[in-house]
Amino acid sequence: MKDLEFKDHFSKGSEGYAAYRPSYPIDLVDELAHLCPAKNRVLDCGCGTGQLSVLLAERFDEVVATDASSAQIEKAKKWEGVIYRTALAEDSGLPDESVDLITVAQAAHWLDLDRFYQEVQRIARPNAILALITYGVLHVEGSVDTLIQQFYYQTIGSYWPAERKHVEDGYRNLPFPFPAVEVPEVNMQAFWNLDELMGYFNTWSAVKEAEKVLGFNPVCQFRTALLAEWKDPAIKKKITWPLSIRAGKVNAA
Repeated sequence: MKDLEFKDHFSKGSEGYAAYRPSYPIDLVDELAHLCPAKNRVLDCGCGTGQLSVLLAERFDEVVATDASSAQIEKAKKWEGVIYRTALAEDSGLPDESVDLITVAQAAHWLDLDRFYQEVQRIARPNAILALITYGVLHVEGSVDTLIQQFYYQTIGSYWPAERKHVEDGYRNLPFPFPAVEVPEVNMQAFWNLDELMGYFNTWSAVKEAEKVLGFNPVCQFRTALLAEWKDPAIKKKITWPLSIRAGKVNAA
């Protein structure tokens, strides 16, 4: 199946995306499940390779996980209770009033939000929950964090698409027409060695764009600079991301 018409920054790196994107905490799924009127069906839009989808399946009977990129869907982790489909978030193909929770993790800034919100209202059961989830700029323990912030904001800062600003803002400035629901703060973290971190950097859209413009991958040079501070590349360091959840109640009864 061909990819649908959308801003595609990730299809070519779907294998790396599956291997190196961080996982969401199960606490996030628990908090969302607690808010939902029932736990029958979730629609996970822009699911990528299924990082959040497989966790949702631990708490919900059925997870329909969609992405506009067929390459991402092909690399998605197969999991009981998860049905993967190539589809736009704005056109899910699901029946009216058939979903208890709609999630969009790290993808809402790419959507046509007017169309998407219309689709949400169509498929949501009374009192269903919509959650826009995003994680911002990572921080790494120790002195290497200063170098990482410089790489993100200065070295490749000009190569980020304009939509990235919404991620940095925690989606606070995206239009959101639904009554807000408070979600308790949840932490997102991992423990990675140097090459695992390099793999994550290589999934960034700004790195891909910089490589096209510059003719070389800036991550390769950056690894050399980081290694001087990291010392032993096999050592795992704590990585943290600020996790933001914009949640609301849809079709309130």
